Amino acid sequence: MIDETDDPAAQPVRRDFLTLLTVATASVGAAAFVWPFLDSLNGAAGDDVADSRVDVDLSHLAPGQQIVVVWRGDPVFVLRRTPEALRSLQDPALAAQLRDPRSAEYQQPDYAENWHRSAVPEFGVMVGICTHLGCVPRFRPRPGSGEGYLCPCHGSRFDLAGRVLAGSPALYNLPVPPYVIAGQTLRIGEGPPGSRFSFGNIVRL
Repeated sequence: MIDETDDPAAQPVRRDFLTLLTVATASVGAAAFVWPFLDSLNGAAGDDVADSRVDVDLSHLAPGQQIVVVWRGDPVFVLRRTPEALRSLQDPALAAQLRDPRSAEYQQPDYAENWHRSAVPEFGVMVGICTHLGCVPRFRPRPGSGEGYLCPCHGSRFDLAGRVLAGSPALYNLPVPPYVIAGQTLRIGEGPPGSRFSFGNIVRL
């Protein structure tokens, strides 16, 4: 009987086989790791999937109070603004300090392209991620000034409608997600009938 492991001519063939086996095993392992990751990205990209909708009861939200809910892994600020806050948002002195006072950048649905950046003036709904480097701004309202948020990382300032103040490191207003309010229920992740807003196409998040 001939032992092929001792045959010099058989060594290259054996090495080639082992190399192919190693590459194949590594490829299968890599695919097993990468596929779930890519699949999760594909699922998160859809704006209308059912699990991307979050319902919020507004009936217990007092004027001047803010709550934070999670939508698609991001914090969303839900603020009930006081009459004083709404007046301050219309103050020309505040508008003069804002980088994008008319919400010209694509950071919100068309029904939020107004001075209060919302579907209903009383309620502000904004994704709470600073458009500079992604920190979460803190709710720091300054009565009478219209200012409402301060980013703890680099000092970006936003008003109570999520509009960024000039001089801040952040260049864009806080994004507004698609949402609809029916009675005392806020649904985040779904706009009013007929609205055509793609959150994936905002300027920067």
